[in-house]
Amino acid sequence: MAYYVTTPIYYVNAEPHLGHAYTTIAADVLARHMRQRGEEVFFLTGTDEHGEPVTQVAEREGITPRELGDRNYVRFKELAGALGVTNDFFIRTTDPEHHEVVRRVVQRIHDNGHVYAGTYEGWYCPRCADFKTDSELVDGSRCPIHLIELEREHEDNWFFRLSAFQEPLERLYAERPDFVTPQIRFNEARSFIEQGLHDLSLSRARLKWGVPVPWDETQVIYVWIDALINYYSALSYAREGEDLTERFWPADVHLIGKDILKFHAVIWPAMLMAAGIEVPRRVAIHGHLLMGEHKMSKSLGNVIDPFQVVDLYGADALRYYAMREVRFGQDGGVSPEGFEARYTSDLANEYGNLASRTLAMIVRYREGVVPEGELPSELVETFDGLAGEVRSFLDATDPSGALEEIWQRVRRLNGFVQEEQPWKLAKDASQHERLDSVLCGLAEGLRVVSLLLWPFVPTAAERLLDALRVQDRSFGAARFGAGSGGATLGELGQLFPRVEPPTASAA
Repeated sequence: MAYYVTTPIYYVNAEPHLGHAYTTIAADVLARHMRQRGEEVFFLTGTDEHGEPVTQVAEREGITPRELGDRNYVRFKELAGALGVTNDFFIRTTDPEHHEVVRRVVQRIHDNGHVYAGTYEGWYCPRCADFKTDSELVDGSRCPIHLIELEREHEDNWFFRLSAFQEPLERLYAERPDFVTPQIRFNEARSFIEQGLHDLSLSRARLKWGVPVPWDETQVIYVWIDALINYYSALSYAREGEDLTERFWPADVHLIGKDILKFHAVIWPAMLMAAGIEVPRRVAIHGHLLMGEHKMSKSLGNVIDPFQVVDLYGADALRYYAMREVRFGQDGGVSPEGFEARYTSDLANEYGNLASRTLAMIVRYREGVVPEGELPSELVETFDGLAGEVRSFLDATDPSGALEEIWQRVRRLNGFVQEEQPWKLAKDASQHERLDSVLCGLAEGLRVVSLLLWPFVPTAAERLLDALRVQDRSFGAARFGAGSGGATLGELGQLFPRVEPPTASAA
């Protein structure tokens, strides 16, 4: 079966921050998990290089928008690499192949009768590249996200007849209750539709940086119309000499942040309907990472630099923190202090220390060979159904829920060590079989949790699986009792060594 997952494409007007890493990590967890299940996966990420946000920054720096894009897109590619992300393609909206598809799709929308000439007048945020209604403004005429004062604009444009898709979108939401997740975001999108849809500017006359409108090259296609088509266009040229559209479209999951819900959960499906293209299967929407009271944003200056965190603690630590600290779909606070606490308590002490202690005891008491004892009934019960629970959470695009289920078992294994105290069993000859059972159970538990943790913390999980001599890394092998004793352990070392942050924090 084919599985297609995407991130939003990121503006190149600023350096990447933890908010960008968050969505990309979540997509990578899903992609790795599905590959582990044996599915054929295509994972797309990339950069949005057109529109006013990019143009304004380029003007301030005295360079062209293309020069800015050529310089900054590299940082987003480097971030994916630093995070251990396994995307299959990195799209840039300046790709000529993307331009061709954008023009073709927009022309089709026009030819199907969903475009007309009109005049736009209203509030516009250049940083969001979004038109704001009066009800969305704060403190008079400020953008609710960037908190900058907006001016009313007046411009002759081409318009997309979004209002014509009121009923089709209402029908989509009625027939597919999982089209948008989580439920709170589904309700938000449906409410937006039910309030009545207004036609949308498809082009901008004042801007010149973008894809020209096919039938009117004096205007460029509105950056959001251009950008949304990337999910569809990439499949036609991502693999040289092959069009993957038929194999992977419609997308299984678009992962986005809640501030772009309107575009992805309302405008995008309407555009696809207008062009006669099948809509995606799901739009999964996460909340904001908050530092203080506000969403993390480079323009507000409240960011955690993911490159610094990875350099100091490693990619696995940041991947774990991103998926663990804030429940996917909800808003939540993040901080350097919170990250350091998670690293020490969860990764170093609970998972890393459990692995080190278990392997050290097998070396000490059984000469480094995993015993073939009967698995402890307490652990058999604890692990029963775990793989199915993890699968269900990830199928529902809830990586945080999946990680919580796995981590409950990590903590249970730690509790089991304290209850059984293998170091005491080793001193009692009559407890030989029980010690075999305990050590075998701990090794088996580590094997299962590490297989399930592999999409989240791939480097650490692989090191531990290598040390346990685990050959089968598939999701199907993540069943307690599917492993066997008799393996001679390899070297492990510390999975998450103690780190001394420079100055006050790592960010």
